[in-house]
Amino acid sequence: MVLKPYLAKTLTQEIFNCRVDEDVTEENCFKLIKKEDIIQDLKTRAAISDFHPVKKVVLEYPGEELLVVFDAKFQYGQNFYFVASEEAKENLLKPPETAEEKEEEENREETLEVHPYKPPVHKPWVSLGSEKEIEEESVKDTVTKIKYVISQVHRKFGAPITFTDKNASHIKDSYVECTSYEDKTFSIKMLEKDVGVQMVPKVREASTQTKWTYPKNAATQYFPRQLSNEEKEESLSSEKLKEFLRSVHLRMEIALQQNEIMNAFFDDWEALAEDESNSGSKPDVYLKAYQSFTDLRYLKDRTISCVCWHPTIYGIIAVSAKEQLSFEEQVNLSDKSLMQQPVIIFLSFSDPIHPQLMLECPEDIYCFQFCPSDPNIIAGGCINGQVLILCLRIELDISVFSYSIKIRVKRCSQHPYSTEPPLVRHCAVSSIQYSHIKPVTDIHWLPDYFKRTASDFETKLGNNIIQSFCSSVLFWGIPATKLPEQPSSEKVREKEIFYTPPDVPDTSKHLDLCWKPLIKVLYTNIEQKDQKPPLSNITIYLIFLSSQDGEIVYSNWKMEIDSDSAKPKYITHTETINVLQRSPFFNDIILSIGGRNFAIWKEGVTYGPILQSSCSAGRYTTGHWSLTRPGVFFIGRDDGNIDIWDLLKKSYEPSHFQNVSKSTITFTSPWIASPKHHFLAVSDDLGVLHVLEICQKLSHPSRNEVSKNLY
Repeated sequence: MVLKPYLAKTLTQEIFNCRVDEDVTEENCFKLIKKEDIIQDLKTRAAISDFHPVKKVVLEYPGEELLVVFDAKFQYGQNFYFVASEEAKENLLKPPETAEEKEEEENREETLEVHPYKPPVHKPWVSLGSEKEIEEESVKDTVTKIKYVISQVHRKFGAPITFTDKNASHIKDSYVECTSYEDKTFSIKMLEKDVGVQMVPKVREASTQTKWTYPKNAATQYFPRQLSNEEKEESLSSEKLKEFLRSVHLRMEIALQQNEIMNAFFDDWEALAEDESNSGSKPDVYLKAYQSFTDLRYLKDRTISCVCWHPTIYGIIAVSAKEQLSFEEQVNLSDKSLMQQPVIIFLSFSDPIHPQLMLECPEDIYCFQFCPSDPNIIAGGCINGQVLILCLRIELDISVFSYSIKIRVKRCSQHPYSTEPPLVRHCAVSSIQYSHIKPVTDIHWLPDYFKRTASDFETKLGNNIIQSFCSSVLFWGIPATKLPEQPSSEKVREKEIFYTPPDVPDTSKHLDLCWKPLIKVLYTNIEQKDQKPPLSNITIYLIFLSSQDGEIVYSNWKMEIDSDSAKPKYITHTETINVLQRSPFFNDIILSIGGRNFAIWKEGVTYGPILQSSCSAGRYTTGHWSLTRPGVFFIGRDDGNIDIWDLLKKSYEPSHFQNVSKSTITFTSPWIASPKHHFLAVSDDLGVLHVLEICQKLSHPSRNEVSKNLY
């Protein structure tokens, strides 16, 4: 077949300048594209290139340029097709002339006559009366002009003039406007004016800044007028005051009654807009696809276990993945060899195809978190129970259209000029003997105020304390690690890797493979001896624990002499509890997700959850609270759907659900990029990270939503 149809998407049309209705139309449908440009696109975008289905035909094409034709009527099934032979290309570009066209061309040449050029001849102008109309429409000056004489005394002629400089940066927009103003010199002075003034015997100091039209030196000094006791009694007993009170008594009484009936400061327009949004019309609730990420080497066909947004840099996401193991393989981790090198991958909005940075890990990472006080430090939990820390420094260069990353790392195994993304080795890994015996299911950085209040953790190791969770809770302390700063005079290029000089000691090297926890807390009051890995959410001394059997335990870690007191335990979920998370708005509200339902708990309520959902069609695998609305949270399911719960709308079923993937949703993480842009990162079991933009209905709270007592 000489004609090869193919589908050209919008991105491909922009790359090869063959945009529909702009570069190519139904009348002008031909476009020549160089063969080497198409081959380069196949190398760059690989399987996602639109020319990948016809790659073999493109490589075997003998010519240097391929003819691409816009098929506006989809005659061959796609919007474009290209010609696979040179002969067919020439026939389309230069079709042969018919005998009738040749004969018509010859007749046209015979009938063509050449006329010599004759310059125009000037003729005298003959008046037809139009000059009278022009004379009548013309404007004539009939008003006598006024003459002004401007003079100056003789001594001011030639006098020196002094100018001063003014910094343009001190003025907004570096623009000074010379506006017209009324000159007080020629205005009539007001000698008398009736005004009403009310003064109180209180003195306060205040200042203001006013933009004057023209500068003027002025000063004002005043003091409140105070009446003596005799003058006060005379004023209060005067008939004029009594008459005034009698005249306004009725109006004041009506005004006070109206203030009691309705709020005078109520915003009717804002309430009207909120009522319209709550009307019976279909709500505009959606999660818009914004970006998607995957990596054929490190993420494809692997389960994304954890997703974290970078706390300070826009559009940077860190992702960890693990092997897709069965339950028996997870139990016998020692018999399972790793198929690939475990890494934490840094992805960027500006380059969704190529990873920006990779952090090397000894085992698959189950969970990790950025340090709140220093985003250059990352703590992670491995699937074999070890805890590790990674130290790096990421700086952001913002250009006009793209983002680039400069990375300053402690260790790196690649050459400085390698095209591969930098591979950073971990700084320290905990001792296997003192680590967890099962996968670390959750990890938290404890805040600074926790260290100050809990005397059990007063150490000299620095400000960073990590809490990891498995069948026990371990507290880890790490020293303060600071990387050497780069001199300000040194010029660096984009994506350049800096190495630590040999004479700079590694502050975390002594912890590698000998790092021990500060405190280990065992929870032995749970009935099952073979306890599965629990998740956790913490307060100062109180802690919520959840098990793989669906149990919720409310306990504390404060050391007590009498440890026989029973701790509240609830069985609400029938399967593994995947999420146990505290509300970002209410410190005493906790969300638990597991099995086919979710529950909302409140500290101090001992009879059970305050809200429990019914069983859903699919299993709940992950979830997260909304960062901006107290009554909204997102739940991921094993069928690839995202359930959106809005408790202000409905509490018995999801207010909206949306399909994101064809596989199991493994992790969700919201992020506020700006007041108008809110994102939700959703990962699946196939190694694909989806970034969804949250609509305004789900990201902007309604009036007084935060202050309402939802729970």
